[in-house]
Amino acid sequence: VQLQASGGGLVQAGGSLRLACAASRSILSFNSMGWFRQAPGKQRELVARITRAGQTNYADSVKGRFSISRDNAKNTVHLQMDSLKVEDTAVYYCNAESDSGMDYWGKGTQVTVSS
Repeated sequence: VQLQASGGGLVQAGGSLRLACAASRSILSFNSMGWFRQAPGKQRELVARITRAGQTNYADSVKGRFSISRDNAKNTVHLQMDSLKVEDTAVYYCNAESDSGMDYWGKGTQVTVSS
């Protein structure tokens, strides 16, 4: 399984970015897909997740600002990030979890929010 993340970059605080994660097979074959992030010196944390059934959950720190969605036909999951804050700066990783609990990871994409 390959997960290709894209869409990171440099943006000013208050701006928006849209991340995309393209999977090499049907995203509906996974129990869930999500986005994690890791800032320097910090542990990797869940940002948002969407299950096969379409249920979503978000980290408290991004609720109301970030939105996860998927395009089943294109095997792609998106993360729309609005009202970005400096503290959102991190490497963002796409994740897919199989029904057996196996995790797949894409290479990260850097998101930098400047003040």
